[in-house]
Amino acid sequence: MILTRKMTALDRVLLLAAGLLAAYIVVAGVEGMTLLALVSYTLAFGMLLVSGLLLIILGFEILESSLVVIISTMIPLSLSLGIIAQHWSAYSRVYLVVAVVGFLGVVITRLAAPGVASTVVLALVHGVAGILIFALPLFLSLSGRAQPGFALVGLGGALIGLVGVSLAFLKTGRPLVSKERILSFFPGLLLITTAAFVAGFLLNQ
Repeated sequence: MILTRKMTALDRVLLLAAGLLAAYIVVAGVEGMTLLALVSYTLAFGMLLVSGLLLIILGFEILESSLVVIISTMIPLSLSLGIIAQHWSAYSRVYLVVAVVGFLGVVITRLAAPGVASTVVLALVHGVAGILIFALPLFLSLSGRAQPGFALVGLGGALIGLVGVSLAFLKTGRPLVSKERILSFFPGLLLITTAAFVAGFLLNQ
């Protein structure tokens, strides 16, 4: 697959804004959590920042790199682990194992067996983590275990899941929509996703 769309100045501005929001959470942190949750959130937003900077510097072509795919997989896995560690610490060790296995599955298939198998594993890992990031904040907010604003994290989860699955299908040669359209929406979706995450965490403090 060849990514033909070139990055525009607006794309870079949107990606930079998303990176600055992610950097803010990394620096400011999120209060009231376990060490595992803190490390998971820091890793997730740190990888968001790194991914955005790589895209700004190297353009959309970097999405072809297995390294970027691996880095981007750490974002939903770390974020979902952080939510579970913060709000359901009894299940954090179990999900930590699941997250590690999922990450290793992406790494191994991406490096050793690129193709349909790696795409399926990638879509599965992103899909599961995205569902957790979407469903858990909504449940916690509606049940009164978290502030109502925490539901914004669920919105971000839905968007990051959509972005991850769409990019995964690009690798199959059978994208859900055209690759040009996916890439045209990608910077804006990444900014909205990051803003939803940041707002949700800040409103839950």
